[in-house]
Amino acid sequence: MSEANAAALPSESERRLYQQILDQGGRVSFREAVEQDPTGVLRLMELGLLVHDAAEQSLTAVDPRAVSDRISAELRAEGTRMLLRAEEMPALLEDLTHAYDATPRRADRSSVVQHVDRTEQIRHRVLQLASEAREEELSLHPGGAGPADLLEESLERTRRFLERGASIRTVYEPTALLDGPTVRWAERVTGWGGRFRTLSEPFSRMLVFDRRIAVVPASADNSSAAFVEDPAVVSFLVAAFERDWERADRVQWRSAEHEGESVVPVHEQVGRLLAQGLTQKAIASRLGLGERTVAAHISRLRELHDAETLFQLGWQMRGTD
Repeated sequence: MSEANAAALPSESERRLYQQILDQGGRVSFREAVEQDPTGVLRLMELGLLVHDAAEQSLTAVDPRAVSDRISAELRAEGTRMLLRAEEMPALLEDLTHAYDATPRRADRSSVVQHVDRTEQIRHRVLQLASEAREEELSLHPGGAGPADLLEESLERTRRFLERGASIRTVYEPTALLDGPTVRWAERVTGWGGRFRTLSEPFSRMLVFDRRIAVVPASADNSSAAFVEDPAVVSFLVAAFERDWERADRVQWRSAEHEGESVVPVHEQVGRLLAQGLTQKAIASRLGLGERTVAAHISRLRELHDAETLFQLGWQMRGTD
């Protein structure tokens, strides 16, 4: 019997066939049994549970204990051979082992996570990655875009990056619409093809360059950062960015030729429509926002104008308008 057959056991249908033969006294006509289940008969014969009497053209059931003993003996013998083979394996591969140990190998960077603790070093490393990027920059920035001097410093690099056909997508908090440097930065970059959105829900800071390396905070105060190059982790972070991007609201930034004109913040647009008597659902439809986002803007407006009710807020916004 082969190793595969020795390790096999009868299937449920084969067990039923064997039981039917026992019910008929353990001996049946070979022709009738084959007509009933040819595959099952051959399997039981192969396993040794049935024997064929060629002279009488009959099948006889065999005591399963004898078959079990034989299979057990074969398995034990095979197990002994495998144990001996296992003991020989180190010696069989000894030459390859020595060659492996003696060969200098490049460091595997597929799972590298580098931690940087000083702010200046983080900034230097991010600028280096930005200068090396060729295709895409993805960023989640809670708050605004950053200090005005840093924005101005990177403006020319950003323009060249986008003119090469690369892409930039950035998500801010809605408060970024109230930050002058961020608005001016977004206006210029939008004119070159960059895209920006705002997200009212909480999200974490992140940068991804060319979907190859990601930068995420390594401490609550953002004083240290982790630079991640593991492809699986970077892929996970890119997917997280895409989810936040889809949930974020589009922003109508003006292009660079309109510099000097102010962008109307989303919450002010909401307030103006509220003053016109539009409902929350109508405002969401008019601005292309989600109702939860509009509700968040209304909540901020109520705090800003110290309005206790929506009616009071609408009245005050109508007076402001």
